[in-house]
Amino acid sequence: MKPHRRVAKSLSLALATTTLLAGCGVLPGGGEEKRTVTVWFMRGSASEEFIKRFTTDFEKRNGDIDLEIRLQEWTGIGGKVKAALKAEDGPDVIEVGNTQVAQYVDEGGLDDLTLESARDFGMKDWLPGLAEPGQYNGSQYGIPWYAANRVVIYNKDLFARAGIEQPPKTRAQWIADTRRLDSGSDQGIYLAGQDWYTLAGFIWDEGGELATEAKGSRGVWEGSLHTPAALRGMEFYRQLQALGEGPRDADEEHPPQAGVFAKGDVAQIVAVPGTARAIEEANPELKGKLGYFPIPGKTAAKPGAVFTGGSDLVVRGKTEDRRGAVAVIEALAGKKWQKDLARTMDYVPNKTTLASLVSGEEGVAAMAAGAARGRATPASPKWAAVEADNPIKAYMSKVLGGGDPATEAKVASRRITRELDVSGP
Repeated sequence: MKPHRRVAKSLSLALATTTLLAGCGVLPGGGEEKRTVTVWFMRGSASEEFIKRFTTDFEKRNGDIDLEIRLQEWTGIGGKVKAALKAEDGPDVIEVGNTQVAQYVDEGGLDDLTLESARDFGMKDWLPGLAEPGQYNGSQYGIPWYAANRVVIYNKDLFARAGIEQPPKTRAQWIADTRRLDSGSDQGIYLAGQDWYTLAGFIWDEGGELATEAKGSRGVWEGSLHTPAALRGMEFYRQLQALGEGPRDADEEHPPQAGVFAKGDVAQIVAVPGTARAIEEANPELKGKLGYFPIPGKTAAKPGAVFTGGSDLVVRGKTEDRRGAVAVIEALAGKKWQKDLARTMDYVPNKTTLASLVSGEEGVAAMAAGAARGRATPASPKWAAVEADNPIKAYMSKVLGGGDPATEAKVASRRITRELDVSGP
């Protein structure tokens, strides 16, 4: 979610917002010029201290490479990346949102990293919610870097008052506990009616999908909210949402659910663990009173499916230093720097085998448990058009307002299908 160094300096300066570290010079004891590998990171993805540590270590281990790391803003990044991919001079490695990989591959601007993924990067252990959207037509273009996903943040005092000693581990117990918590002036849960990422997890748990690739086709997608499995996911959402006062016609940011929870009369919200900081800033009396647990699954054997947000690393197809770019990604995606990044930024590492690295942090540990069952939005390069005028949100509001789920789901599926450029169901 990066310009070549010499040919188009004006493009380089226009696309990059901040240069943290840049090096130039010659190899010790020789007259050969060092190679520069340019990397675009998104602002806020990694701390300045992490970037300094990584750059110093990488350049020490790779004496013929200088790293030029530039920070980019999320706002408007799609257009900047597409321009950089087409330019003759541009970044070598780019951080992109995990769900954005397909659209950049479709533009024809990314390098195929399938061989390195299987041979060097340990792809068999990657989190599925990062790895799967990094694939396109059977090839791997996006390399998982870090993940974040939703958990349940709860008020320990309200749980204790309701006599609930342990967080629920199944959906059925979650509903039962939330019903007990939804008493008097307290809300069992604050769940906005248009929190479609949370709905997606319930649909996936039931074996459904938001959209599917038509059988026998490559790249032909159809909305699938009208399938029995997806309808079961919506029904569970309806039951849970009714145990609180979340608005039916708004999402979790309108109003921001952290502010609602901070009032002290809401037992639970579904959010990333970092939301706790905003809650405690709004109400310092809640410090030490917040707990976390993975979104429960249908059985206690495994948590519920969740949407995995986060970033992948990609190599620009026109890079003039593929070897250097791959070396950067191999280091960033490896255990040493995964451990450093996870502990610095409270992220989930990119592999299920590295979950123990964050086991000492309650919120991140709950997030890591859910990430093992993480998913991403459909891999259509046109999915962004669906989210731009999201028919899933409208569908949810209509069902929660009393509309017939089957009828409204067919309407929403047809709209999704139209956005993905094929005829509807």
